[in-house]
Amino acid sequence: MAKTAASIDIGTNSVLLLVAELNNGRVTVRDELQHVPRLGKGVDQDKALSTASCDRVLSVLSSYKRFLKEKYPETLPDVIVTATSAVRDASNRDQFIKSVLDLTGWEIRLLSGDEEARATYTGALSVLPKSDLNRIVLDIGGGSTEIAMGKNKELKTAISVDMGSVRFSERFLTSDPPKKSQVSALRNEVERLLSRTTIPDGDVEIIGVAGTVTSIAAIELNLENYDSEKVNGFLLSREVIANYIQEFTLITAQEIEQEYSPFLKGRGDVILGGLLILDQFLKGCESERCTVSTGGIRHGVLIERAQK
Repeated sequence: MAKTAASIDIGTNSVLLLVAELNNGRVTVRDELQHVPRLGKGVDQDKALSTASCDRVLSVLSSYKRFLKEKYPETLPDVIVTATSAVRDASNRDQFIKSVLDLTGWEIRLLSGDEEARATYTGALSVLPKSDLNRIVLDIGGGSTEIAMGKNKELKTAISVDMGSVRFSERFLTSDPPKKSQVSALRNEVERLLSRTTIPDGDVEIIGVAGTVTSIAAIELNLENYDSEKVNGFLLSREVIANYIQEFTLITAQEIEQEYSPFLKGRGDVILGGLLILDQFLKGCESERCTVSTGGIRHGVLIERAQK
């Protein structure tokens, strides 16, 4: 019997709400909302969440609670709220978690890197057709990147790497637009970190999730508004990725957001970092494309709870 449930993923860059029906391990999306409050702004350097960033996230969470109360009140008692890299790495994470509980009544489930990768793998595959290929799910977050490898629904290996679109943009791409030397330094660090990862031999399908890949897919599809059904399953080639990398190295973050609104609104200063991570990963896998999945942590945690 289908059950309507809701989950919220508090990421380093975005905060995502999913309302879905669950039936035999499959997710049917009823509603999705997203905001980009950039919780992890400055965390890589300061090791703490700023007051302004926390306030922005609390405002988003309040709006989500109002939305659920009006449209899906049956979900409110059991909303799953997760947090990832930015909160994991922050010295003041306990204060933030308490402030969310005090304001909304929601207890945050702080995911480890391995838990994040496992939930991402489950969620990414839940919205894609079955396949007998080995699959690698790549989740380029704002603070970390999760790499989950398996076959069908069986997850075999999952790792979390401390590189993400926000973390690495703040660390390396300090000019606007960035210098060639900064882009090269970012690529080199990604290559160094990925050299520790063993990729399975044979045919492997690379599946990309999260804002970097879904935003570029939506732009390539010439959508006026984000449509997960159209974005899901899109094949994003390295040639297309290279074209955007070349363009985004020549213009400012503001120009990126103006040119590609609404999909890159709030992502103009970090989209290049995400694409560079994606491109280096595909290069290391000797793959010329990735399959875009609109699933992710918020889908995975709902499925995991339903299976308990």
